[in-house]
Amino acid sequence: MEQSKAMEEDDVYTKDGTLDYRNRPANKKKTGTWKACPFILGNECSERLAYYGMSSNLMIYFQTRLNQSTTRASKNLSNWAGTCYIMPLVGAFLADAYLGRYWTIASFSIIYVMGMTLMTLSATVPGISPTCIAHDKCTATGTQTAVCFVALYLVALGTGGIKPCVSSYGADQFDDSDESERKHKSSFFNWFYFSINVGALVAGSLIVWIQENVSWGWGFGVPAVAMAIAVTFFFSGTRLYRYQKPGGSPFTRLFQVVVASLRKRKVKVPADKSLLHETAGRESNIQGSRKLSHTNELRFFDKAAVVVESSDDHKKSSVSPWRLCTVTQVEELKSIIRLLPIWATGIIFSTVYGQMGTQFVSQAEGMNTYVGTFKIPEASLSVFDTISVILWVPIYDKIIVPTARKFTGHKTGLTHLQRIGLGLFISISAMVSAAVLEMVRLSMAKRHNLYDIKEVPISVFWQIPQYFIIGCAEVFTFIGQLELFYDQAPDSMRSLCTALSLTTAAIGNYLSSFLVTIVTDISTRNGKPGWLASNLNRGHLDYFFWLLAALSVINLGVFVVVAKMYTYKKAINKDSDLVDAENGNSDRNL
Repeated sequence: MEQSKAMEEDDVYTKDGTLDYRNRPANKKKTGTWKACPFILGNECSERLAYYGMSSNLMIYFQTRLNQSTTRASKNLSNWAGTCYIMPLVGAFLADAYLGRYWTIASFSIIYVMGMTLMTLSATVPGISPTCIAHDKCTATGTQTAVCFVALYLVALGTGGIKPCVSSYGADQFDDSDESERKHKSSFFNWFYFSINVGALVAGSLIVWIQENVSWGWGFGVPAVAMAIAVTFFFSGTRLYRYQKPGGSPFTRLFQVVVASLRKRKVKVPADKSLLHETAGRESNIQGSRKLSHTNELRFFDKAAVVVESSDDHKKSSVSPWRLCTVTQVEELKSIIRLLPIWATGIIFSTVYGQMGTQFVSQAEGMNTYVGTFKIPEASLSVFDTISVILWVPIYDKIIVPTARKFTGHKTGLTHLQRIGLGLFISISAMVSAAVLEMVRLSMAKRHNLYDIKEVPISVFWQIPQYFIIGCAEVFTFIGQLELFYDQAPDSMRSLCTALSLTTAAIGNYLSSFLVTIVTDISTRNGKPGWLASNLNRGHLDYFFWLLAALSVINLGVFVVVAKMYTYKKAINKDSDLVDAENGNSDRNL
């Protein structure tokens, strides 16, 4: 009777190592799940509203308010945007190693508000704001420009601390060892991405309109106020959150495995894996992290956990971790290495995704953008991508998942890898759609002999399908990637792995620029106008889209091969049950 009562009390608490705000084991009924998530999602929605509300029109702000040339403005914008995607690595490291996700989000959100507030002041307060004789005719001193960029880089620092932590922190609210909560965790990632796009939709419509038709001060001030409210809202959920302890520097632990393996490169790994070094009992020696079961891949690194009797390794309590590592520590490194090929296949997808801000806009400039007498800004067509995501998230969560679950028997309908692969396949259709539309546009230009006129009488709304297709692909690939990197990351490295997944966006943009440089160099030889000519009617933008479609097909093939070889990690909960983070049974599953 007493034993049964003790088991019931034990079931009240989470088994994934999470704690409540008083540093006690987290009570399932009082903390976490959907009770805590609105505070986290609200913070992310407001942060994305602030980010996109500023970045969408920043090029115009640099040109019209800071009086910068197109080249200089473009360079400054690229540098700032690149920093925004590099900073998550810093924020993730601090979260996993020292601060924890809660204090990292809280601290960097405050920095974010400070940056947005300073940006608002730099656009309105006399002395630090540009001097203007008209809305688009301004001059800025060096000091005024410097204040603006200090504000921008405070925002970059702020977003670097928030972006890698929010999705992971939200997922922390669901216990992996609880079947019901695991099922809801997948839904959280869907609604997390939904909240991002709600913020982006408001930013790309209302905030941009305020900036262009009311004032830049209000255009920056409204997101600043929204972000301040979000920070307050986030703090108000403190009692409901579940907390994961920071586990110390993840880079140090990874390097220790590499060094110990190299030192023992001539040592033979025993056939009996139980002879490998691991801590006694059920707790990992890595704070805030569950034990990981041994896997047979990448066996060279198992040498780090081999106990060498002729050395001091038999004195396990005092041996240096640079000579002897635990199985869990070795499996941490293996988990990261296994994720890298999947990460690499996300770069081409990010390159395709990045065309919305570049070649899709160029294509729109060669089309009819008027509805009556109203001219539609070419870049505003990206709102259809946002609308697509907002529509597809509930469709996926409420229709596709339950339907797929009946056929696959999998709790989330599709595995993470199946979801990513389907998104990669769909993205090919986006490039095909863009290429076919460009072929039609060029055919019309040729038929009407419009080589010296940039615009062709075909409605820009024919671009909507390619935006909708990319939005659909996002829901599968980007969200699937977020889930996979969180799920397969060691407990103490989840923020870092989330930050790693975000870097595909930065590298994808760099690859896009590289491809443009190579294509331009080759296609303009012998005096030819080239594929990406200034006058698109004399170029072949369709060839560039076909190139991306071909690269996407190759990338999908590589992904299928990599996914078939992928081995999921297995975490050991406090009750000693082995939990396969993806399917519970087999090692491999596409």
